[in-house]
Amino acid sequence: MKQGSIVHNISVLTASATMLMLAGCGSSSSDNTQTESITQQSVNNTADTSTSSSSSNNTSDTSSNTSTSDTTSGVSTGNSGDTSGSTDSSDDVDNGTAATSGSTDGVLCDYFYNEFNDSASVQATSNADWNCTGSARTLTANGIPDHQTGTFPNPGNPNTISETSVSISYSLTPTKTETTSTLGGPRGATGYVLNGVKIDANTAGSCDDSGNDCSLVGNTGNWSIEALGQTSFDFGTDDNNAHVQPDGSYHYHGMPEGFIALRGGSDTTMTLIGWAADGFPIYARYGYSDADDAQSALKVITGSYQLVENVSSNRPSTSVYALGTFAQDWEYVAGSGDLDECNGRFGVTPEFPEGIYHYYATDSYPYFQRCVKGEI
Repeated sequence: MKQGSIVHNISVLTASATMLMLAGCGSSSSDNTQTESITQQSVNNTADTSTSSSSSNNTSDTSSNTSTSDTTSGVSTGNSGDTSGSTDSSDDVDNGTAATSGSTDGVLCDYFYNEFNDSASVQATSNADWNCTGSARTLTANGIPDHQTGTFPNPGNPNTISETSVSISYSLTPTKTETTSTLGGPRGATGYVLNGVKIDANTAGSCDDSGNDCSLVGNTGNWSIEALGQTSFDFGTDDNNAHVQPDGSYHYHGMPEGFIALRGGSDTTMTLIGWAADGFPIYARYGYSDADDAQSALKVITGSYQLVENVSSNRPSTSVYALGTFAQDWEYVAGSGDLDECNGRFGVTPEFPEGIYHYYATDSYPYFQRCVKGEI
């Protein structure tokens, strides 16, 4: 069944001069191809990112530097002309059901999309083709999103969306382990959304302990800058919590709102939006309140990361960089949310009624999984 899918103007209170910095995505300390430019923006010392409940709200902190025409709920008119390649925004999307226990075969094994995206900053055909063959689920795509995007280039992100070759293969029989594998940047995407757009939640930006030397290239400092949930740095993300790398790769740091809308995502159904690098499925926002009971009410699923209570004396001043600015400001607290350290859990889903380990995109940190629990 064929279906379609959605400068830092650091007011440092020191004698150091204002710096122009480059921003990067990915967790690498050595991959400068992930470099992205950002502009300067005054630090809001009163910002408390711990009160933010949505990654969409987090990105609005930098909306003054992005297009006001960002749309997450609309489908481009180019996408609406051919129903064979567009998504019915109802709740009756049939993704299939797992053929056998322990396998994802039978679920979205023939997902295909090939439609022109007339979003002003795209103007290109979005193509994604998923197939299940033998023991593998394969994706061939061009990385072009299938939904409306924000304006690129923009003052916070100078890059233009363009085609990138995507060819990956994931296991149809994913195996959960007791270890975790951290991905992102040159270590590879943590997964792909069904539209062929990669998930890469980390950045390559960092600051030294003083906070006076911040570079958004190379992760050379001890404090890794987050793309979402902070107001000190503008990464130029749009309302889909996405932006563009220098090679033209549009990629998600958080909830892919436009794609979720295309898939008919709502509070009445779980929405499968992609596959993680270990082969396990990824859902968006909603899951069963009782992970083992498909008859239980749906609720907003939350991550289990909390802001640290004991702030390191080596950290840049919280009066300049509010807690939540850096990845090290967050710690995993088992049981404080619904998910494990990789933003996943075991439970039943519409496609896997016997239960499966699966991940979530969440409105709370870490927004998307930064690691995977399965064999890769």
